[in-house]
Amino acid sequence: MGMIGEYARLTAAEFERAVGDPDWAYERVRELTEQEWDVDLPWDRARRLDTDKMWHALDFLLRRVGFPVDVVFGEEEIPGAEDWSYGPPRCLTPDQVRTAAESFAATPPARLTEGVTPADLAAADIYPTVVWERGEPLDEVTAHYEALVPYFRAAARDGDGVLLWIS
Repeated sequence: MGMIGEYARLTAAEFERAVGDPDWAYERVRELTEQEWDVDLPWDRARRLDTDKMWHALDFLLRRVGFPVDVVFGEEEIPGAEDWSYGPPRCLTPDQVRTAAESFAATPPARLTEGVTPADLAAADIYPTVVWERGEPLDEVTAHYEALVPYFRAAARDGDGVLLWIS
């Protein structure tokens, strides 16, 4: 199965409640997951998103270009939250989501991967290392990046906060 980067968009009111009540947040995310499990929504309408195993490569590439918001691990811890798998969930406030959306708009996918090879990711020990050691192209990373762009644009438009975690 592997480690998967996970996201949940919450309305401003849901976000405030989630930050104050991590148990409620967990249940709300489960509800959203069930609602969208077999539904193929466009990324600008989805409340849930995952970046599969490309989360670490996204983090590496975004840091490399100086992305101003940590859209892989989140900027803030949720106080009192228990592990959801590989640690507790973290979050991005609606203001941080807006900053991320603006930065996504200014960062085309080609800039993200410019001058980077699979060997670079393997040398940096980026998960899943075996993928990069085999020399697989960065297309899957780019595809997940391209999903994050409309997802964050919609979240910013709606004033949503975002929960993030690795499962």
